[in-house]
Amino acid sequence: MKELNLNGAVVQAYPLTAAQRIHYYTVSACHREELLNIATGFYIQYDAIDFDTLRECIYDGYRKFESMRLRLAPDEEGNLYQFLVPTEDREIRIVDFSNWREEDAHEEMKRWSRIPLHMDGSPMNEIVMVRLPDYYNGVYMKVHHMTMDSSAIISFYSYVLNLYCYKKFENVQPPRLPKSYLDQLKLDLAYDQDSPAKKRDREFWMEKLNEPEPIYTPFSSRNRLLELREQMQNQSLRACYATGDIEADIKVYELEDAPSKALLAFSQEYKVPIAVILLLGLRTTFSHFAGGEKDVSVKNAVARRGTLLESQSGGTRIHFWPLRSVIEPETTFLDALKIIRQKENALLRHANYDSVRYMGETAAAYQIPQGTGYECTTLTYQPMSFASLKEQQIPDMNYKSMWYSNGVAMQHIYITVMHRPTDNGFSFHFEYEKNSVSLHEIEELYYYLCRAIFRGIEDPSRTIGEILDWM
Repeated sequence: MKELNLNGAVVQAYPLTAAQRIHYYTVSACHREELLNIATGFYIQYDAIDFDTLRECIYDGYRKFESMRLRLAPDEEGNLYQFLVPTEDREIRIVDFSNWREEDAHEEMKRWSRIPLHMDGSPMNEIVMVRLPDYYNGVYMKVHHMTMDSSAIISFYSYVLNLYCYKKFENVQPPRLPKSYLDQLKLDLAYDQDSPAKKRDREFWMEKLNEPEPIYTPFSSRNRLLELREQMQNQSLRACYATGDIEADIKVYELEDAPSKALLAFSQEYKVPIAVILLLGLRTTFSHFAGGEKDVSVKNAVARRGTLLESQSGGTRIHFWPLRSVIEPETTFLDALKIIRQKENALLRHANYDSVRYMGETAAAYQIPQGTGYECTTLTYQPMSFASLKEQQIPDMNYKSMWYSNGVAMQHIYITVMHRPTDNGFSFHFEYEKNSVSLHEIEELYYYLCRAIFRGIEDPSRTIGEILDWM
């Protein structure tokens, strides 16, 4: 902890955590601060919404969620620190889009989403109350990823909605109070100080670097590794660039109701987490595009929220780790799920280690070209999605949720899978570098991902080789 002097005011500031450092490293590499914007909207078809009460609930959320009052600023040497402000009383405005075409309203909010939040002591979020056509009303929110991740965002929305319903409807319980971000921050920083837990985690990841070199597998029928080998005249190259032109957009695919229910039913029957099924589906798809390659790595986004304090204190806890698996063709789909689950569980136990540092250690261990890696995409599964907001004790209403592109990406493809608020079905969000990745490649990836998953859950005794032959 140190004191920062910001425009004559002295504040108690703290270093960044390992989870925050990965975001800071990424934005420093591309020099586009809007990269770290997370912009969302949650709208209810309810014309009688009381915006004054909603505003009060948002201000109360600011008071209760410390990470919504988190600021970032450099010290005199340029090192970035974080600190809390005691209150947040900025104006929360209302924007009326009720006479607009809805697609134009969302385009305007997408434009807002591309305006950066600056790490100079300024507010790290913006909230706007919104009226949309067809009597949909709600909240647009933009936050800085170094202060909130998707779990924290949904917790904030849930608190505000629950508090609004508690104030306006009968027989509604008050929301659960969040826990202290500052308390959790102190634990995270203590871990960083060469704690025994950190030493165990480092030993785990260093053992990974003693394994034979991984290999990049493609996300479409275009094999970028083969192209790079030709370009660099190096046929033994196993790593590839995972980013290009960083201008980005989002393509969303909605999995239909019946296959969504089938996927959930399989998960429950076999007691296999949805994330594990998605990971196996992805690595099987990449194996297909790589001609049956058995050694496949997927970058897995892990939110460390195992304790009550971690799960209820907001902030950002996302770490990005390679999940590498070598699966033989004769392995059944069910046994392959067990392999993936075992590897993910091991990864989760050691996920607090500094992934920025590990990227450098990986590059040094395998002597790969700067900027290359072995994972073609990152997967995030968000079990606590906007669908959970429907669990509030409120009248039955129609809902809409939106995730708005910030216009920038530092990876060819970033996949987020979440649940729809309407029916708990699955939405697949593909954020992609639109000048580096074609829509045809996105469609191809989604098509084969679904084929791999549903061929497997249809008959989990099928082997991976049989599924690959069928694909």
